[in-house]
Amino acid sequence: MALRTGTYALGPESGRLLLRTSRSGVGRKVGHDLTIEVTRWSGEAVVDPADPASLSVNVDAQADSLRVREGVGGVKPLTDSDRAEIEKNARQKILRAGDHPLITFRSTGAQGTPESFTLTGELTIMGRTHPLTVSGGMEDDRVRGRATVVQTQWGIKPYSALLGALKLADEAEVEFDLALTTAD
Repeated sequence: MALRTGTYALGPESGRLLLRTSRSGVGRKVGHDLTIEVTRWSGEAVVDPADPASLSVNVDAQADSLRVREGVGGVKPLTDSDRAEIEKNARQKILRAGDHPLITFRSTGAQGTPESFTLTGELTIMGRTHPLTVSGGMEDDRVRGRATVVQTQWGIKPYSALLGALKLADEAEVEFDLALTTAD
């Protein structure tokens, strides 16, 4: 697909927005590295391939829409009950979705080409806004990319269990894989 100038709708119907966590601490063998999907989100990208620096991306994600899709590692497989408990903790204790229902990203600048770009922007989680850099590119008619979120920068205390022996690493990877669909 040749990228055309236009406004593109983003959301679950166009692809996936994933969060990947990893474990740390002396008890890391017990826990799981998680793949969590954001199931309710929307956004738009305004694109002009002749002027890559004009790329603009805005995304709104519902903090209570996180669903555990996979857990690898650990001493036993992740159960449905484990998934439900992780999702509940993420909504209520970690992200406090009742008080902060929306996670937003607003781009402020772009560099590169459609095949390899870097977006700078502002990510707001739990009412705190900090800069975030996103790397990505077009490949096989899809746009793929990632960013690293350091949870404590947004006031998020990484989840821990077993008296702190098992905890999530402070850095989490946000990944996207999208087909672009014009919105105009």
